[in-house]
Amino acid sequence: MDFMQLLGVILHVDKALGTIISQYGTWVYVVLFAIIFCETGLVVAPFLPGDSLLFIAGAFCATGAMHLELLIILLIIAAVTGDNLNYFIGRKIGRAVFTRDYRWIDKKALHYTHVFFEKHGGKTITMCRFVPLVRTFAPFVAGVTEMHLLKFQLYNVAGAIVWVVGLVLGGYFFGNIPVIRNHLNTIVLLGVCAAVVPVILGGLWKLFQRALRSN
Repeated sequence: MDFMQLLGVILHVDKALGTIISQYGTWVYVVLFAIIFCETGLVVAPFLPGDSLLFIAGAFCATGAMHLELLIILLIIAAVTGDNLNYFIGRKIGRAVFTRDYRWIDKKALHYTHVFFEKHGGKTITMCRFVPLVRTFAPFVAGVTEMHLLKFQLYNVAGAIVWVVGLVLGGYFFGNIPVIRNHLNTIVLLGVCAAVVPVILGGLWKLFQRALRSN
């Protein structure tokens, strides 16, 4: 396998998972751990599969190709440690990241995540687990803004558990239903909207109440 083929497998591992399992056996756990760790831990790797990978992996667990409990534990560890790495990288670089030009950082995604983080605070770490691209930048921004480490860890661990368990079990129970498998990203986004919209409406209601009091 040459480099381009390897890169293609990595970028589309959710589609090539069956082949990896049949050819490399238990090494699939190492591959999945590494991908989730890098996707959550490195701001240069937001292109790696996340949601779809967890969902498809859960579907393969339902066929007996992988051990469900072992997979969930390993991927939670990968997600938690990945976010920690990203947090400490952000903390090391500091706020200079907003003013300097770093070629390896997507400035648009960085600023979008920063705005989201300013609005929703620590909850961003948990909610953004389900938002591709932003998921990779959220812990980095938390480090840049020097979010308290203990607070970060609470949201980090909670988000990792909900994300991994939710999607892997979703794949385990529903992954082999074609209509769900083919529209996974839409379903995930609808779920995120269902969680975020009440928060936004609550904030607007508070602003409305303040405006009434000031009048």
